[in-house]
Amino acid sequence: MASSRPDGSRKTKAGDAAAAKNKQLEAFSQGTDNLLTTNQGVVLPDNHNSLKAGVRGPTLLEDFILREKITHFDHERIPERVVHARGAAAHGYFELTKPLVEYTKADFLQEVGGRTPVFVRFSTVAGSRGSADTVRDVRGFSVKFYTREGNYDLVGNNIPVFFIQDAMKFPDLVHALKPEPHHEMPQASSAHDTFWDFVSLMPETSHMLMWVMSDRAIPRSYRMMEGFGVHTFRLVNARGVSHFVKFHWKPKLGKHGLAWDEAQKIAGKDPDFHRRDLWEAIDRGDFPEWELALQIVSEDKAESLGFDLLDPTKLIPEELVPVTVVGKLVLNRNPDNFFSETEQVAFHPGHVVPGIDFTNDPLLQGRLFSYTDTQLSRLGGPNFHELPINRGVCPFHNFQRDGMHRMQINKGRVSYEPNTLATGSEFRVDGGQQGFQSHPEALESPKIRRRSPSFDDHFSQATLFWNSQSPAEKEHIIAAYQFELSKVEVPAIRQRVVDNLAHVDIKLARKVAEPLGIGPPDAKAAAGQSGFRESRAKPLIEAAPSLSMEGAVNGIQTRRVAVLIAPGVELGAFKVIQQALLDAGAVTKVIASHLGVVASSSGQQVPVDHTFANMPSVMFDAVLVPGGAASAQALMRHGDARHFLLEAYKHCKPLCIIGEAIELLQSAGLAQADAPPPAGVIIGTNEPTTRLQMAQDFIAAIARHRHWGRALVDEVPA
Repeated sequence: MASSRPDGSRKTKAGDAAAAKNKQLEAFSQGTDNLLTTNQGVVLPDNHNSLKAGVRGPTLLEDFILREKITHFDHERIPERVVHARGAAAHGYFELTKPLVEYTKADFLQEVGGRTPVFVRFSTVAGSRGSADTVRDVRGFSVKFYTREGNYDLVGNNIPVFFIQDAMKFPDLVHALKPEPHHEMPQASSAHDTFWDFVSLMPETSHMLMWVMSDRAIPRSYRMMEGFGVHTFRLVNARGVSHFVKFHWKPKLGKHGLAWDEAQKIAGKDPDFHRRDLWEAIDRGDFPEWELALQIVSEDKAESLGFDLLDPTKLIPEELVPVTVVGKLVLNRNPDNFFSETEQVAFHPGHVVPGIDFTNDPLLQGRLFSYTDTQLSRLGGPNFHELPINRGVCPFHNFQRDGMHRMQINKGRVSYEPNTLATGSEFRVDGGQQGFQSHPEALESPKIRRRSPSFDDHFSQATLFWNSQSPAEKEHIIAAYQFELSKVEVPAIRQRVVDNLAHVDIKLARKVAEPLGIGPPDAKAAAGQSGFRESRAKPLIEAAPSLSMEGAVNGIQTRRVAVLIAPGVELGAFKVIQQALLDAGAVTKVIASHLGVVASSSGQQVPVDHTFANMPSVMFDAVLVPGGAASAQALMRHGDARHFLLEAYKHCKPLCIIGEAIELLQSAGLAQADAPPPAGVIIGTNEPTTRLQMAQDFIAAIARHRHWGRALVDEVPA
């Protein structure tokens, strides 16, 4: 029987018992929090030996300590994601900089300066958890907003379109993309027959293939790639007015890619390259940042764009609908535990809040089913939302009960609604005045299993993307197609691909076909494929500069600069340039033949960070080689040092060569005393009057990221 406390509150025997139990647990933990225990709290007497019948006898089944430890270990792994299995993540916040009251009633998009906690996961699509970071692939870019109205997940990619138009084809796409089932090869690669067989028979993949064969598919860093919501969504305001919206994430550091040769080498040298880059940047306080930008289109103007906004293989060029920046995303904390957070986080495009709604995009509609279904299998049941990383910051109330891994302890006898056995006050149904409201779109149509004719144009935006690329980017796309298709064993598949490319650009198709041992591209042959029908909308623009990654000049924050030295190095110019780099936000690392220190020409001891053997050129964005005759000669005699510099040259990275170090390039025929220096190569002397200008020129070259037009690259023996 309950009684009253002095303050008027009620108490029960059960409540007093619970309080006493908590005090006991607290007192006990103070004495045992440094001791190993079982999962039940029993202190372990020995964590090295199992219980045996005699010192050399058999292990006893009664050893519950051994059984618990081994059993837990046996079940530590959960099924990896079918796609996006390999990833890295971080905590941070989203801050609104422009109110969106006019377009949406979503609470976190109303008040300027309001901050919403987020958890962001980046990933590759095709590979397993153990694959390399720098493979040619789409990158996932998923953001979980912990809003006051519930969790909102913006589950996107670093490419604004997708391969297919309807979710019905998603299993086929992934089956074709994954390692071939008879021998489980190749890992994390699209360069094989089943993938290209599938896409060559599906012309709707043409636009996405152009992106995947471009440098977008091999980003320099997660911190230097764009993110997109891919689909067209709706924003709905408090009056019920709906607008279409496309979501963009714009990286503060700019959008940059790797050279393909470089990406392959990094995969062997450091398969965790992107994971490590993200972790170390946050760890040292260089917090990654993106702007959230929206393309908002009124429903009455959607048809004037010249394509169907519900088609996920299409994008809205920013030249037609400019992006509006509305906020910033900052990642400022690494996870405490990879498994508990990065691996167990469960994203879902169906996790929306009032004011954000779906469209009839048939790929999006399929995702709304698929994500919950896959989490049930991967995380072991329907209660994955109770895991700490998935739990919202707002309270939740419903009558869902039980299931595997239930963490919430529900009290009382009532688990249904309506009821008269409980007050129901905190479980009431709103009555339709608040909460999530689906946009009341008018629908009058017969049930039909067919694509909309407005989805038939498969090539115009692929051509737009191709026309928008710089000459160097076009060469990279051609080389990527040639590399991928050279891995395809069946000539007929290679032929179908280049026949399809003829509908994108005939010159592109011819160049791709040249080294592949097949006939010239034949657009008519492609048109004769089963189910193929060419339909091309007349584009409103012929090219969109926003689709190119070249030309943008950003700062050099967090760029990694290698400094190559040997005994006798001259420090005068080096110290000035190094300080200028540090002041601009770059990171410098000294590379030599051995760890420890290297003596300069003046006898100073220069600390060494890495050796040529353990830190290759592909781990850096630029290279500085100080002067000094003795240092230059020593580097000339060191094969790994010469390879380091030549490889960086081949990958079109900025180089700063001082004084006698020029011999390293001259010996390879890459620089001439009486000729202008190659693009992105800064050549200077140790003269004090030139040091600051040399530093400024080098910083400007690094800000350009790569100098793809550099001459003689193909002749470099690296």
